[in-house]
Amino acid sequence: MHAKPYLKEISLKRESIEDAEAYPFSIPGVCQLGSLKFHPDVTFFVGENGSGKSTLIEAIAVAMGFNPEGGTKQSQFATSRTHSELHRYLRLVRSFKKPVDEYFLRAESFYNLATFMEETGYLRGYGGKSLHQQSHGESFMATLLHKLTGGGLYIMDEPEAALSPSRQMAALAAIHNLVEQESQFIIATHSPILLAYPRASIYQLDDAGIRKVEYEETEHYSVTRQFLNDYHQMLEILMEP
Repeated sequence: MHAKPYLKEISLKRESIEDAEAYPFSIPGVCQLGSLKFHPDVTFFVGENGSGKSTLIEAIAVAMGFNPEGGTKQSQFATSRTHSELHRYLRLVRSFKKPVDEYFLRAESFYNLATFMEETGYLRGYGGKSLHQQSHGESFMATLLHKLTGGGLYIMDEPEAALSPSRQMAALAAIHNLVEQESQFIIATHSPILLAYPRASIYQLDDAGIRKVEYEETEHYSVTRQFLNDYHQMLEILMEP
């Protein structure tokens, strides 16, 4: 019997929702959430800004016991309370076996986590170097390469935010290495590089709701491909008076 996926499935507790028109249930990708099954290796959430992918990934992390601002489950600090109450309305189906390592990496609040790590003096798991003395991208890579040890459930919100294209490829290799060590990833991303990972399910959130798509169906792939294949024409169109 396989332990993965550690988080097998989520569903929305519709019977507990008091106001279906209120945020975050007003977001199509949230209100039309039925039962969503996770890939044993990697599950991606994609969508335009405001589509609800970060709201959903945050709710999953909080429902699993993580700090909304990221880190391990022991990283209990609060800079500001801005997360939604969606986590209260998620029903989780977990594996019979718990992961041995867990982490929530959230790009927009990673600075707050780095500050917490500085104040507590716990940097050993990040390679021993101050996260604030590294670039944003370097600190993200330090997390991937040093903090995450395998056999884990890793939830990430836009991990590519501070990474160059070459670092995104390095991150993809690091993710694969951890998958080979019995890890599961759930990632919200805009990166066509990360989305190319072959052992993955991709869920797209948009005005139509939420549905599973193939890599080549994503706007991230098609727009990037179109731009790079004929960027001169694309620039002309974009810069027309």
